[in-house]
Amino acid sequence: MNIYISGISGTGMGPLALMAKNAGLNVTGSDKNAGPIVDELKNAGIDFEIGTQDGSFFERKNGENKIDWFVYTSALPGDHPELLRAKKLGIKTSKRDELIAFLIDQLGLKLVAVAGTHGKTTTTSMIIWTAKKLGLKAAYLVGTTLGFAKSGSYEEGDEFFIYEADEYDHNFLHFSPWLSLITFVSYDHPDIYKTEQEYKDAFREFEIKSKNVIFANADAVTYNPADLAEDGVNTYVCLSTDPRINLAGAARREDANTAFQAIKRMCAHEGREVEDEEIIKIINQFPGVGRRFEKIADGIYSDYAHHPEEIAATVEIAKEECERLNKAGVVVLYEPHQNTRQHEVISDYKNAFTGVTKIFWLPTYLTREDSSLRVISPNEFIETLENKEVGEAAELNDELKEQILKYQKDNYLVILMTAGPADAWLRQIFNVI
Repeated sequence: MNIYISGISGTGMGPLALMAKNAGLNVTGSDKNAGPIVDELKNAGIDFEIGTQDGSFFERKNGENKIDWFVYTSALPGDHPELLRAKKLGIKTSKRDELIAFLIDQLGLKLVAVAGTHGKTTTTSMIIWTAKKLGLKAAYLVGTTLGFAKSGSYEEGDEFFIYEADEYDHNFLHFSPWLSLITFVSYDHPDIYKTEQEYKDAFREFEIKSKNVIFANADAVTYNPADLAEDGVNTYVCLSTDPRINLAGAARREDANTAFQAIKRMCAHEGREVEDEEIIKIINQFPGVGRRFEKIADGIYSDYAHHPEEIAATVEIAKEECERLNKAGVVVLYEPHQNTRQHEVISDYKNAFTGVTKIFWLPTYLTREDSSLRVISPNEFIETLENKEVGEAAELNDELKEQILKYQKDNYLVILMTAGPADAWLRQIFNVI
């Protein structure tokens, strides 16, 4: 089967390309800009083009080897030249999750799916890390770069498939997992789910489609486990975190505890007798992943947090790390994501930055917007904070660069939280790709 992936070098699509190639499919694709998975694609021998995506490369590849399936990222507009050409030629088109579900079915894999508003990537990566260390037969896909492995893998003989199942655009409803892990559920993506109930209903449907469900905490439970049991779903709610887990930050320890529960069940299914102490020892050595409290220079970190609850959890991790490293305090650069979302969550920032020394609040990164909504300014956000006196509106410019460098010199821990272009800007300052 010949697969063409549009947006192939991003953290969402790149790992899928690697998995499909390893599973024996012929994979090619394109991307407008070079994403973080470019080198992995090159090393795998996948033919792709970075550039205009005007349709010429797609047509050339289709002429060389007729394309059976055109797979595209959620960010691709409906009038994209490649998508329009694929539809005109009658080629099957879909977003990535349909292809993933197809591969899982064709390869006979047991899906271990990590879902939730926050904590998906870290929990998924922890399961991958631990499974690899224990030698479990597991393929995987994760929406980030991993310092300890490729972002996607499949080898003949794999039994499990570990996957970060995203609720955006109802993507996770394509799957019927052997084991689902729900990290946390709090209303998000108002551009897709018009009400909080719609959002929770999607998680309920996902849970009903699962054979086994582990809830990371009581807040992750959106549907009565007893009712799920009537539908044949086995459930387990983690009411506390194992005290032997010693990673920095309560949120990270909770993610690790969820990963621990998943690994125990995977070992049991394979008939592997592994002591809890051994699993926890491996999890406590977890090295982290790209864009999740990622250290990019001395005292400088980048994180994907862009929701008030994620931010509060990341701030707690930063404060613990600050104390461990004897830093003078925590300085935050924050770039909100999507103005439509901000109109829903602006009141939730009140205590999200408690205990930080300084906040530089950047303009909102605009994407998939409701044009009828007024764009909220940085100063309006700052006024909602309990500690608004430490807030300052900022721009990605030389003045902010100099302030960051000064805080670094003065022994502060500086952390950027963003799902937007500020990450690339910060990395450029410290010559980190």
